[in-house]
Amino acid sequence: MPARSGVGSKYKFMKIHLLLGFLFFGYISAPAAERPNFIFFITDDISFDDIGPYGNKLVKTPNLDRMAAEGLVFDRAYLTTSSCSPSRCSMITGRYPHNTGAPELHMSLPVDQVTFIQQLREAGYHTMLSGKNHMNDGDPKALGFTQATRGRGGSASEDWVELIANRPKDQPFFAWLGSNDAHRNWDLGSDTVKYDPSEIEVPPYMVNGPKTRDDLAAYYGEVSRSDLYIGKLMAELERQGIAKTTYLIYCTDNGRPFPRCKTRMYDSGSKTPLLIWSPGKIKPARTQSLTSAVDFAPTFLELAGVKSSPTIQGVSLVPILKDSSAVVRDVAFTERNWHVYSAHERAVRHGKWLYIKNAFPLQAALSVESDWTAYPAAIEYWEYQRTGKLNPNQLDVQLAPRPSVELYDTDADPHQFNNLAGQAEHKEIEEKLAKALAEWTKQTGDTVPENPTPTRKKGDPQKGIRGEIPGASQKAERINHPGPVWISHS
Repeated sequence: MPARSGVGSKYKFMKIHLLLGFLFFGYISAPAAERPNFIFFITDDISFDDIGPYGNKLVKTPNLDRMAAEGLVFDRAYLTTSSCSPSRCSMITGRYPHNTGAPELHMSLPVDQVTFIQQLREAGYHTMLSGKNHMNDGDPKALGFTQATRGRGGSASEDWVELIANRPKDQPFFAWLGSNDAHRNWDLGSDTVKYDPSEIEVPPYMVNGPKTRDDLAAYYGEVSRSDLYIGKLMAELERQGIAKTTYLIYCTDNGRPFPRCKTRMYDSGSKTPLLIWSPGKIKPARTQSLTSAVDFAPTFLELAGVKSSPTIQGVSLVPILKDSSAVVRDVAFTERNWHVYSAHERAVRHGKWLYIKNAFPLQAALSVESDWTAYPAAIEYWEYQRTGKLNPNQLDVQLAPRPSVELYDTDADPHQFNNLAGQAEHKEIEEKLAKALAEWTKQTGDTVPENPTPTRKKGDPQKGIRGEIPGASQKAERINHPGPVWISHS
């Protein structure tokens, strides 16, 4: 019948169109039984040195310690921004924040941006999201997730084992598990390890007082709870006999929610813990190879046998998974944009070197976590400030004007206290990094907004008003150039 013939013709056309799409992006890949599963465990506001694998002797993280002992630990892994939603949008697209169209806090990823989750779904993966989203809370399926839940419990983690257990067994799976640990405000239940504030080793850029110690002790409880759920997931993978066919990845979206950490360009804010565990696939090792959060997307796709979208700006870490001494890049870039407080900083990493350029040096480097009206550690900081008790290393938060250029040897100066910019003996490396940052800025379409989003003040009736975002004048959201990946021989 004509009607049936029309439907059949349309169906054939759709099949041909879909097949062409698969071929274009490389969606046709190995049979499901041969493709690995993935659990991407992303924490909320945890600095790299707050867990055992990175040297913390106090915080109890036995399951992460096991991951590190049996898997691969990255010692030079960096985020593209130290701010929740833009960091996650960067990871899921493999693009720099100003190239995603969502470079500032609380911006949803534009629907025309390609995510690696979409590519995996089209390749036959069952894609799950549970817990914190913060990329498109209204419609997570637009990000590529076939199943999305908000999780249960204070840590948003209590349905994770259930999801892995009840997934479709005829498909490989990718589970994006967004923990609420360790985001303020603290939610300390019976599953939270309790720490003695007197035993806390306070970082030297914070105030060593009772409010800060209590605050850090509660924070560490949530850090340990993230470890608890890692252990539950590892046990479930082993119970199902799929640990050897699954990659378990642990990382964070930004640094701890304390003064001079979250939102900042220093290691305390922008260096992520990165552990990858897959017994039988990955040999136990530590790697000094430089990595960026934009590298996650092409790595997952390559492991799944799926060709990366041309929109991805990162490079695959698969060579490092095979050989921990392999190197896939020697520069990594980070940006700081509006996160309640107006800001525009850019940084480049190269080996032990960190170079920072600040477009708004007249502004203090404030953030929500350093707001004196908000949280105990910040309240105590400003109490010390009013009584003149802050030491030079603690004054950074309120410093204004700030240096327009900073240069640090992160090996010799792990907290980045000693700015080497402008010193004759470091002129060559400073110029080299400045050139790399200038090239990245031009090639990726980054810009300094003429009318940036203003700092949001409490009680301000203009809350929610957004100014020009970085990259907008260059239509950076349409630019796919990755910028420099290598500079050693340039």
